[in-house]
Amino acid sequence: MKETYGGAVLPQESLDDLVGKLIVIEGTDGVGRSTQIRLLKEWLEQQGHAVLDTGLSRSGLVGKSIKRAKEGHTLGRITLSLFYTTDFADRLENEIIPALRAGFVVLTDRYIYSLIARAMVRGLDPAWVRNIHRFALKPDAVFYLRIGVDDLIPRAVFTRGFDYWESGMDFYSTEDMYDSFRRYQTAMLERFDQLAEEFQFNVIDAKPEPAVIFEQLREGILKVLVSREPAEAKPADAKPADAKPAEVKPAAKTAPSPAASAANPPAAVPAEAPPGDAVTVSVPEAGGAAEDRRNQTAKAR
Repeated sequence: MKETYGGAVLPQESLDDLVGKLIVIEGTDGVGRSTQIRLLKEWLEQQGHAVLDTGLSRSGLVGKSIKRAKEGHTLGRITLSLFYTTDFADRLENEIIPALRAGFVVLTDRYIYSLIARAMVRGLDPAWVRNIHRFALKPDAVFYLRIGVDDLIPRAVFTRGFDYWESGMDFYSTEDMYDSFRRYQTAMLERFDQLAEEFQFNVIDAKPEPAVIFEQLREGILKVLVSREPAEAKPADAKPADAKPAEVKPAAKTAPSPAASAANPPAAVPAEAPPGDAVTVSVPEAGGAAEDRRNQTAKAR
């Protein structure tokens, strides 16, 4: 049965029947999560699994609002955290839990760990940050794509460039986006390493080619998919509830021996007797008594 991190459950949600698998791909910005999610979804569907892929800012409730709010570069750190927590809660209730209940494999591009790392790097109280995410389900597996900041910078430069929020420009007092990006991503990697140890992430080196990373992810996910909860142990002498009682067969009849039949001939019983009439049964006398009676009769003659 699925569990949450704080015992709290979303209203009207039961966790008893969530038979699907929740798999998280974590990592900092530009590490290649989206590429791996795409490859994994195609592979899982080819294997016959129903798959839901989701990620940050995709909530139908506030996803677009987050993107619009970030365009103005005016969000405070608390508002930013609460925005993303609302986005996660809406996707959890309306996407993730229903998919798990239907037996889907849910692939999520980042999870609450990214939200916790971002908030803590920005100086928010760790206890408060963890408390607002305690309703989150514990995943079946978390795969953390780890990369050093020196390997991450070239990827950012030659793909989409430096982003205002991914560079931490909202709270670092500097106008140099490159320097801010290095500082922010270094701090994020330190937080991720701490979370990886605390939550037992499966750490994968993200420096090799995507195909190499995919093979490692596929091997790890296969282990998750074939795992099953142990069956409840039953006493050795326990009987199934629908077990039928053993059939009792009548004892076999044994034919009497000829000697026994001669010594004790069966009583003569009329085949049918009228109801209420007495039935007289003639019983032959034993051998000795019959011989004496014949001798007495002969003398009398």
